[in-house]
Amino acid sequence: MGDWNQSLAGLGEGALRKLADLLDNPGCGWKQLAATAAEKPEFRYSCSLEALKPTGSPGRFLLAMLADQGCSVDFLLHCLRKMEHHDAVQYLTSTVTEQIRITGQPESRLVPEGESVILRCQAKGPAGLGYQWFKGKEEVPGANGPELVLRPLTSAQQGHYICRVNYGEQFAFSQWARIHCLLCVPAGLSSFSSVRVLRIVQQPRHLFLAEGDCLHMECIAEGSPPPQYQWYHNKDPLPPAIQSCLKIPCVTTADRGRYSCRVYNIFNELWSDEVHVSIGKDNMGGSTDKVALLIGNMNYQHHRQLRAPMADVHELTNLLRQLDFKVVSLLDLNWQEMRSAVTEFLLLLDRGVYGLLYFAGHGYENYGSSFMVPIDAPASYTSEHCLRVQDVLQRMQERQTGLNVFLLDMCRKRNLNDAIIPQPGPMKVTANIVFGYATCVDAEAYEVNKDDLTNGIFMSFLKQRLLEDEKVTVMLDRVAEDMGHCEITRGRQALELRSNLSERRALTDLIQSSSCPVTTCARNLQWSIAHVLPDSRCLEFDCGVRVQLGFAAEFSNIMIIYTRIVEKPSNIISCSALLSDFSEDFHMDLKLTNQQSPREAGSWLLSMDSACVPTLYTRFSALQKLKKELTFNVCLHYRYNSMDDEVREKQMVSVGKPLVAKLNLHEPRMPHCLSATYSSCEPHSFSLPDSSFSPEQLNSRLPTSESQSLTSACLACYSKPGEYPDAHCPRRANLPEESISPEYLQMDATLPLQLNANRMHSPLENLSFQFHTKQNFHSV
Repeated sequence: MGDWNQSLAGLGEGALRKLADLLDNPGCGWKQLAATAAEKPEFRYSCSLEALKPTGSPGRFLLAMLADQGCSVDFLLHCLRKMEHHDAVQYLTSTVTEQIRITGQPESRLVPEGESVILRCQAKGPAGLGYQWFKGKEEVPGANGPELVLRPLTSAQQGHYICRVNYGEQFAFSQWARIHCLLCVPAGLSSFSSVRVLRIVQQPRHLFLAEGDCLHMECIAEGSPPPQYQWYHNKDPLPPAIQSCLKIPCVTTADRGRYSCRVYNIFNELWSDEVHVSIGKDNMGGSTDKVALLIGNMNYQHHRQLRAPMADVHELTNLLRQLDFKVVSLLDLNWQEMRSAVTEFLLLLDRGVYGLLYFAGHGYENYGSSFMVPIDAPASYTSEHCLRVQDVLQRMQERQTGLNVFLLDMCRKRNLNDAIIPQPGPMKVTANIVFGYATCVDAEAYEVNKDDLTNGIFMSFLKQRLLEDEKVTVMLDRVAEDMGHCEITRGRQALELRSNLSERRALTDLIQSSSCPVTTCARNLQWSIAHVLPDSRCLEFDCGVRVQLGFAAEFSNIMIIYTRIVEKPSNIISCSALLSDFSEDFHMDLKLTNQQSPREAGSWLLSMDSACVPTLYTRFSALQKLKKELTFNVCLHYRYNSMDDEVREKQMVSVGKPLVAKLNLHEPRMPHCLSATYSSCEPHSFSLPDSSFSPEQLNSRLPTSESQSLTSACLACYSKPGEYPDAHCPRRANLPEESISPEYLQMDATLPLQLNANRMHSPLENLSFQFHTKQNFHSV
């Protein structure tokens, strides 16, 4: 057990910061703690704004003042209990006391009626642990020890039992144990001791088969009496399948779907894991790869600016990466950049690849065609100034993709300025198209009008369902149902689903080994080109100061550079390193340079650890407009202890063309038609797209470790004919990571930047807001 008489300072910085987070709220927070602690004269403080000085946390400052006056942990716990701050009490108790650990779980029992039964729960922790047994949700009277004795057992006492072990505010629960009362001993059992708990020892596995293959699946269980089996296909029982082994000698597409096995005997039943069997020509039940292009347009030049696309693209990026998608996330593209981005996106598609296009921004729909509006569209734009979604679909079909998903978070009102009737070319008949519209025809899509970073209406519901292992259309149907149950969207915005998808295709489908590893290598290389961060580096100045530069990717076209002083001589009393003199052809918002926090630099999605050494942040947006290598000066300002004047030194730094800048999206290009190029797997017929590089050229642009891994991956395609890469190996290239110099890893400080992958947003029902439309012709 911990020392409750120790000073608050003994808790450690991490525990104090966590307590401060719990206290930084107006309802039951630091002000109430200050008032409660004032019952002792030495702890009387005025709750002034002075508390905001050290770290921006008044709760942390108050705890520091209490620690300085010798406040004990026991007195702090007394105050927190008096103010009924249960979360803080529980956290402090669990931090100071020894953790409760369940070392022996109660076991399910099968007991004849009239016999006695004992359930035991063994636990370790602080001295004086308390116990309470429950039957279902009801406390068992008098059951306050580690053993629960039921003597004699009656049929009314059978059921599920659980034990709660507690010490003060700290507690832990055991596993559930089921007591089954036997009215009589079944025939065939020589004694009750021969009964053993039923359990599954081998689960069935996912299968990828071609038509005509043999399906062989096993579910093995043990128990006494011996278990019986019943197999299910898509939740329907298979009448002849009553053995542990399921065999179908010659499968067809009708045999694809979900399989599970029910295992049972006269006392109990269990269900196996549910597995998927994918069946199709050349094992095409899954995807050969998964690629997503996400575009969020916010800062329009001639139309109302939007708030939600940044948060929406960021949220969807993190979710799709969990599903093994190669994600290209771009913000604020003009007409040319959007066209070029789509062309580069098409280069990543091929036979069997799942392609997903997401767009958040202004849009409209005329005569059944949907148009995405770029940020440079004029005030009275027409289809000539926009991108037609159906044109993108037609080009995706040419790539023979396995699934085409369009998620369009934009308005679908008529554009009265556009009288052009689209004349689309003939579309291929492919049963693999899914359109998820954020709103209905001739309706508007909305976003929440708040100062903080929040998702739009569509993404608020989509993010809750996207990871579900269901057919894409089923998942979107559930999103539509969720939106329909929300009061604030009823009558304003409703998701519309259009699809001709005939097979069970899900975003969660596993990636299979491609029959042509050369094209897989090319796609990985093409994607990696647009997601290369510069190496972190340390600059040494003549005065002896060392400055670290670090890099982080916020989106595929937005990069954060942070600078910090990692070493300075003792005779220098102050110094700072500022970035200046950026490349002439790159427009840089100077208000977002050399800021003390990521948010001040314009980034709402990167968080800073306040325990880090002082750091300055600079945000580079719109990297797709960069025409030459990105260069800047690092200007060091410092002052010696024997001098009054400030001294300056400069060093020029070049980081090349980072992230998506390498693709030159600002340049016009002809649509690539690479079907012939990728249709052949012979090395002599393969060539990379125009905008990419050979492995040798790419090596000069990649950090050493990354270039080695990419080159080896490419060479592996030729090293051993007939051996294909493992489809389930992790794709490290899919996740751009912050580059850290070895010198920084030796420091005590933790990383200053981290993406808020699961940013918490308030439920829509609890928000007070006004509706804003994403289309500039109408507003609410």
